[in-house]
Amino acid sequence: MKQSEFLNVVLPFKDKLYRLAKRLLVSSEEAEDATQEILMKLWSKKNKIEGYKSAEAFAMTMTKNYCLDRLKSKQASNLKLVHSNYSDDSSSLQRQVEARDSIDWVQRIMEELPEQQKLVLQLRDVEQYDYEEIEALLDMKPTAIRVALSRARKTIREKLTEKHRYGIG
Repeated sequence: MKQSEFLNVVLPFKDKLYRLAKRLLVSSEEAEDATQEILMKLWSKKNKIEGYKSAEAFAMTMTKNYCLDRLKSKQASNLKLVHSNYSDDSSSLQRQVEARDSIDWVQRIMEELPEQQKLVLQLRDVEQYDYEEIEALLDMKPTAIRVALSRARKTIREKLTEKHRYGIG
């Protein structure tokens, strides 16, 4: 596989790799490093990529595993979940502030979710993967995916409702 062919295969999902890495790691820099590392690993396996049913699913799995390894490592003991890329220019300043506050709360709540729920929520609701793709990426049964997603959404909904009902939680 030549470089141009490799780029044609990998570039369409490069941003998804970065977003997943950013969801799991602390900073843009960590996510960029992880993405770069995965791209290097993919390049080293460039002749095997065509043999995979989905190069994207393979790369997402590699990214997930790499990030989880980083989080488990001693050097990464200070890493935490951070992600924010919301903006809506048409709404008023007050709505923007409220929306950003809600997003911050969702992020905080997601930090507390079990790892599996966090991953399923990221892949389904943020990255818009369908259930079959998530099943392949995480090697989970469809029922387990639906249960994890339901529990994650319920936790977020309950904690947000509690926060909005009582103020700062």
